[in-house]
Amino acid sequence: MADAGQQRPLTAFAPPPPLWKHFTPDNLKKLEGIKKDASKAEDGKPRKKQWTPTELQALDLPTELRFLVPPEIPKSGHYSVFGELQSLSTALPSLKDQGITQLYPSPSTGDADLEQSSEPSRPFNHAYYLLKISKSLLLNFLELVDILSVSPEQFESKVEDLRNLFVNAHHLLNLYRPHQARESLILMMEEQLSSTREEIQQMDKLKEEITGVLEQLKKDGIDVGATIETPAIQTEKPDKADEKASEHSQLVWKLLDENN
Repeated sequence: MADAGQQRPLTAFAPPPPLWKHFTPDNLKKLEGIKKDASKAEDGKPRKKQWTPTELQALDLPTELRFLVPPEIPKSGHYSVFGELQSLSTALPSLKDQGITQLYPSPSTGDADLEQSSEPSRPFNHAYYLLKISKSLLLNFLELVDILSVSPEQFESKVEDLRNLFVNAHHLLNLYRPHQARESLILMMEEQLSSTREEIQQMDKLKEEITGVLEQLKKDGIDVGATIETPAIQTEKPDKADEKASEHSQLVWKLLDENN
């Protein structure tokens, strides 16, 4: 058994927090009982209530039950995931704010750019600058191989250039994420619309087939309403008309089964 002070080895997947041991069936039952008692205390009658984390934290809970209360959902600032801070803001920070050199022009943001320039702004071409960065990556990699073969101690500056190129390419791809999400949503909605139209066409086709069978039955002089109801016990031998009506009824049910 390892010593308590021994440092745990780093793993790709972090272990669960120690508080998971408090999530036992007995503790969950105790928490539900406290919720019911607190609900009765208001008007003397039990009633269903959706408890918020703030309301649960306000209750007088034992220490082992406090871990069962989820924290409040953060509304601003940052939150921690496996020790790493994550921002709640969906806005993509610029490379300048991160202290990284930007290798492509900033896309136009709206009326402010139009006021500064008299020329009409062209749409920002992500693919064009991604291609240029990809070519620069290949060239810088070849230069790095040349430096390593001649003077390996001078690799640091070229590695920094490669890192800057990769960061710019990644940031440029992230600028394209909103457009990608919008196009993915449009594609999903188009697929749903196409599936719905196909189902409607199949229903119309089935309706036409059943209508044709019913019209044929009427031409043969068979009462469609009477042939649907079959007697529970048939004592007499069916005549030819009844046999024909039964065949038509079986045909209708066969059509329904094939289209289900």
